[in-house]
Amino acid sequence: MQVSLLEILRDIPDHRRREGKRFDLSTVLLYAILAMVAGANSYRQMHEFIRAHRLRLNDAFGLKLPYTPSYTGLRRILQGIDPTALEAAFRRHAASLPKPPAEEGLTPIAVDGKTLRGSFDAFNDRKAAHMMSALRHADRIVLAHVMVAEKSNEIPTAPELIEALGLKNCLFTLDAEHCQKNCSNA
Repeated sequence: MQVSLLEILRDIPDHRRREGKRFDLSTVLLYAILAMVAGANSYRQMHEFIRAHRLRLNDAFGLKLPYTPSYTGLRRILQGIDPTALEAAFRRHAASLPKPPAEEGLTPIAVDGKTLRGSFDAFNDRKAAHMMSALRHADRIVLAHVMVAEKSNEIPTAPELIEALGLKNCLFTLDAEHCQKNCSNA
């Protein structure tokens, strides 16, 4: 059964105190996601997107965001979100989407890793974040993400991602680096 992304976002726990809740968390999350899909790469750009489209978005989704949160307010709200809960919400939404028409044979799913641009932290000596994603070819839906541990690589992370998906009758495609002869079973 398909569940709307807004309904799923409503299940994410709100970290803010009751007195500090000027904006509905699920509404802010939905509008921030739409801003990123539209190309926003910073809190200022998300703020500008929401400011420019708030009334139209409120009408389209039947929501009542009274005014646009400041970009610092957006940052505080978004940085307080539990990433595990957000990932679970995205996975639940992807799982609820209708499956593409069944083709003969196995369902192809691409598993690939990417380093997230601008995610390094030179001040705290932290390397750039590296994430693996599983994408279903038929409808171009990302089914899941997994962060690659900082002192690890894609090779041990790929089986964890595939196992976490729990899918059957699928053909997983990976980069050539996963074709090593001497892989540990750990």
